[in-house]
Amino acid sequence: MQAHLLPGTEIELSVLTLGCWALGGEHWGEPVSERDRIATVRCALDLGITVFDTSPIYGDADRVLVEALGDARHDVVLATKVGVDRGHSNLNPAFLRQDLEATLRRLRVDRVDLMQVHWPCEHGTPLESTFEALEQLRDEGKVRAVGVCNYGAAELLRIRAIAQVVSLQTPYSLVRREFEQGLRAASKGMGVLAYEPLCRGLLAGAYSPGHRFPDNDLRSRDERFRRPRFRRGAALARDLARVGEKVGLPAAAVAIGWVAAQPGITTVIAGAKHPEQVRQNALAVKLLDSAKVWQVVGRIAAVHEGG
Repeated sequence: MQAHLLPGTEIELSVLTLGCWALGGEHWGEPVSERDRIATVRCALDLGITVFDTSPIYGDADRVLVEALGDARHDVVLATKVGVDRGHSNLNPAFLRQDLEATLRRLRVDRVDLMQVHWPCEHGTPLESTFEALEQLRDEGKVRAVGVCNYGAAELLRIRAIAQVVSLQTPYSLVRREFEQGLRAASKGMGVLAYEPLCRGLLAGAYSPGHRFPDNDLRSRDERFRRPRFRRGAALARDLARVGEKVGLPAAAVAIGWVAAQPGITTVIAGAKHPEQVRQNALAVKLLDSAKVWQVVGRIAAVHEGG
């Protein structure tokens, strides 16, 4: 498993990160057994994945991480988030401190490696107040580095002018490519953590049009899983599977590998609920230098985008 240095820090990020939302037991359909959740984390560690992306709002993902990693949690990179208060983004300095302190207790650590603002503020807190507070927490040694998630290019440039933020977490996949429209330039010199490379499982070829998700699965309300977008996404997944057959890898590895190979990407966050999903995702590293494969995938994606 290759690793990249997070710019401006001494933190190394494996090119694949385990996203822990699905492990938290909420919003992803039928619950997964405790045994499988712990095995998923340990499988990632065994495969060389050293970054685990979590959040206070990911159910009990933090508890699962502590149970699965044990003392190894001090040797991996724990990337978490801050600022969501009862479903809304609250970036008031007092709440940020409260939120972080609670995270430190849950993860049983003295500091967080990468603390990321989860969403832009919805309560009117000035950017200066928010990021001065985050830098204070960093100066106190409670976090090693500060990053942001889900900001647009204009806001990101404003933030970079007032604070030292080292990373951006943003969605990026073959069917969601806003990163290419300004964010890549705005984040130059930062680390970029790309999430949803599989479009919530769609590009892994796991679902086909007509599949019905239970009400407790967020995909039941996701427009990408409704026709005609569902149909187009499933067709793209089938073509990725054909590419995968030629190189001996699953569609998931092809989709993740494409994101990891794009300019500006430091690590790709892929979620999983079972060890086998982690093993399939991790095969993406075999394709990182496969320029010919990415040319083929690019042409396929263009066809489906046009269709």
